[in-house]
Amino acid sequence: MTKPLPWLSRDSQHFLIRGLKARFLAQRIEFRLIRQHVRSADTVCDIGANKGSFVFWLSRWCRNGRVVAFEPQPQFAQLVARLASDLKLDNVTVEQKAAFSKPGQADLFVPKGHSPGASLVSKTVGASDFETISVPMVRLDDYFAQHEQISFMKVDVEGAELDVFKGAERILREQSPLLIFECESRHLDGTRVEDVFAYLNALGYAGYFVAGSQLLSVAKFDAAIHQRQDGEWFWKAKGYYNNFVFSKTPLPDSQS
Repeated sequence: MTKPLPWLSRDSQHFLIRGLKARFLAQRIEFRLIRQHVRSADTVCDIGANKGSFVFWLSRWCRNGRVVAFEPQPQFAQLVARLASDLKLDNVTVEQKAAFSKPGQADLFVPKGHSPGASLVSKTVGASDFETISVPMVRLDDYFAQHEQISFMKVDVEGAELDVFKGAERILREQSPLLIFECESRHLDGTRVEDVFAYLNALGYAGYFVAGSQLLSVAKFDAAIHQRQDGEWFWKAKGYYNNFVFSKTPLPDSQS
């Protein structure tokens, strides 16, 4: 039997469809900002790559640079690595590791039936049954050589955002990458969304949140309103916002 072309395999088609939905439907503002910001020779990071919805576009836009995808769940890391190889995304490196504030091993809580909600720091709200797996951790400041310029980081780590940023303090302070990340009170254990904002503000960043089709200053963000925890599926409610953009330079289309 003739082996199907890589572009026609089921996994490849799902990979491309996820990328198209992310760019043109779910995260249009974020992808527009990424496209305006990154350059062909840049090094960029996808931290919490999951099934790789950002990887395809980052690989295309940084075709002469480097895309490093960190994904601690073995099945997803192996999937993205295989698809990158099959689709000739030769500038993509997949690391089966969790970016964090310290190196070593840690337990990753993986809710059964909802593996995208895996977290190093908390158990997902609404999930009652978990699998725990041990995963390696790495500080981004240790992983990347001091001379390597990082221009962009996407972070989706279910509550470990502050630890990721603390492990990349040198990079954030000296190289000022654009940051796009999810952050939710429901995932944070002992910290607040505002604590993440304050840490980045102290490094010279200004923050914005995606509110529908608008990009608003985090000065207008109120977790009690914008991440209100009423109802069983509160995180899916209209007016619930969890996507943030931090930059050291003014962003187009943002409102103060």
